[in-house]
Amino acid sequence: MNSVAAFPTDDVMRYHDTRFKVPAAKLLPTQYLVVDDPTALVTVLGSCVAACVRDPVLRIGGMNHFMLPEGTVSDGAPARYGSYAMELLINELLKRGASRSRLEAKVFGGANVLQGFVNNPVGTRNAEFVREYLKAERIPVLASDLQGIHPRKVWFFPHTGKVMVQRLPHAHEAEVAATESAVRARLSRAPVCGGVELFG
Repeated sequence: MNSVAAFPTDDVMRYHDTRFKVPAAKLLPTQYLVVDDPTALVTVLGSCVAACVRDPVLRIGGMNHFMLPEGTVSDGAPARYGSYAMELLINELLKRGASRSRLEAKVFGGANVLQGFVNNPVGTRNAEFVREYLKAERIPVLASDLQGIHPRKVWFFPHTGKVMVQRLPHAHEAEVAATESAVRARLSRAPVCGGVELFG
């Protein structure tokens, strides 16, 4: 099977991951990807959340990267919202033969790294959303690393179900926050159509 993305596959950066010595795909905010091969799905998260969902029998899985819990899907960039990003990911898995009854999830991100969000910060809202969504859909969460103050880099290996998470030092917070803020600003101006191993 071929990998399928929310946007044309050219929009998902492909590269060779030297740390794990595997082909990899880097997901940016609003993107998702489903694979059925040894490709690692990689993303960097601040206040955004990534859900890694997998069918362990077919060894197929995918990752999304959403920015806000909910919003208007008609605004031109629906995949920025968790409610739509989760639907896209799960529907793509089912389309590729996954069984809803076998789906399992691991979730990451939701750190409060953006300045100016003190009351009900977006990272907290994203984390709460993904927990409640998966609970409502009866998809078990096998592992999670949510909230806190540190950005994270996540590697998800759908073929095996393994996830590696690196909490990035404070020096990276401004860079991750700036990236997420830049995507939010760009979209607002011109919308576009097992366990977890932690290491430092």
